[in-house]
Amino acid sequence: MRNFQKELEKIIEENEKNGVVPSLLLHSCCAPCSSYCLEYLSNHFKITVLYYNPNLYPSEEYERRVGEQRKLVSALPAKYPISLVEMKGEPQEFFNAVKGLENTGEGGERCFACFRLRLEKAARYAKEKNFDYFTTTLTISPLKNAQKLNEIGEAAGENFGVFHLPSDFKKKNGYKRSVELSKLYELYRQDYCGCVFSKKEREKAEKERKEKT
Repeated sequence: MRNFQKELEKIIEENEKNGVVPSLLLHSCCAPCSSYCLEYLSNHFKITVLYYNPNLYPSEEYERRVGEQRKLVSALPAKYPISLVEMKGEPQEFFNAVKGLENTGEGGERCFACFRLRLEKAARYAKEKNFDYFTTTLTISPLKNAQKLNEIGEAAGENFGVFHLPSDFKKKNGYKRSVELSKLYELYRQDYCGCVFSKKEREKAEKERKEKT
């Protein structure tokens, strides 16, 4: 089993030994998840946050989450600069990507297709804008499959000719720190992943929980 955190640390060590501060395109799913990633990575990279999440439902939820991302980027102190690019995809991009997988459940093939959509978009953008690396904040979640995310990211990087930065941001208490930073910056922490399917699944689970009590 690969240790993606160790791989990341080795890359950072090599760059610092060579006196290099590379550019990194960091795909972000939301401000709370990006908080620790930005605090950690901005000591070693010049970061552009890419906010591309056409899976988010409803549109009001999208606007609230991207607003929180803007707030965090403007407030978070960083050794090297952090900027933000919002790429507002159409919801149909997400529905096309997960067609036929709508009922596979959270954490399964539907999610993997959604990861692939967003990471391929990030890889394409990173190549077009000549970033040294790209990666995603998604690996910080205890509910996300870091192995699968890195596999998808590496495949997208190979396809578009840009280096995918390995990650498992939940390691070294990354998720715990993201919760602390969310409180510090008063960030909105959503109670579902983001898509209409995850929202319905959460509502169903909550209804069943209440019926049992």
